[in-house]
Amino acid sequence: MHEMALCEGMLDIIQREAERQQFSRVRTVWVEIGALSHVEPEAMRFCFSAVTHGSIAADARFEVVEVPGEAWCMNCEKTVPVKRRYDPCPHCGGHQLQVTAGDDLRVKELEVD
Repeated sequence: MHEMALCEGMLDIIQREAERQQFSRVRTVWVEIGALSHVEPEAMRFCFSAVTHGSIAADARFEVVEVPGEAWCMNCEKTVPVKRRYDPCPHCGGHQLQVTAGDDLRVKELEVD
């Protein structure tokens, strides 16, 4: 389960920011999860709860902002929505797509004390 390692990395980011910005508690964490990122939001929620136990983010709400997949079709020369990698273009059926959005995972925002 790579979500556990991802949550450990997020906690490292949060702890570094707590030292830098001098906050002592995290109330809410907003995380953007792209539809093409191969990350399961529910697995992230579970792992975040486990990883943050006893930390400054121990009781923080974990809010997921889902980012849809998007790609540039080289045949149509259009930006098109994609639900999965390697799906064909919904307009022309071609497979020459370059992903432009929805493959990221990032901490978008923190609400802190």
